[in-house]
Amino acid sequence: MNKTLKKFLFWTPRITGILFILFISLFALDIFDEQLGFWGTIVGLFMHLIPSMLLTIALIIAWKWEWVGAALFIGWAVWYMVFMQGFFWTVYVIIAGLPALIGLLFLA
Repeated sequence: MNKTLKKFLFWTPRITGILFILFISLFALDIFDEQLGFWGTIVGLFMHLIPSMLLTIALIIAWKWEWVGAALFIGWAVWYMVFMQGFFWTVYVIIAGLPALIGLLFLA
């Protein structure tokens, strides 16, 4: 394997994982429309950011052990597909498909 491909396969899942976590975190901003007060907003923001925190932990683990990170990201995708029902197919492609792709990139 040449050096450029090896570097690409090392950095692509990590950068994509960071971008995906930032994307998921954007959904937490809708809590500011709720007019819940200070503590209600803090609790709501924390609740909305739990998936981002879990994926951040998975990315930290994946940085050191790629195969464990791959299992965590693919596991996230499977969990989302099984337990989150009633969305359009495009939601599943984005929210479950991207972590599955990141997991496969960690395996590569």
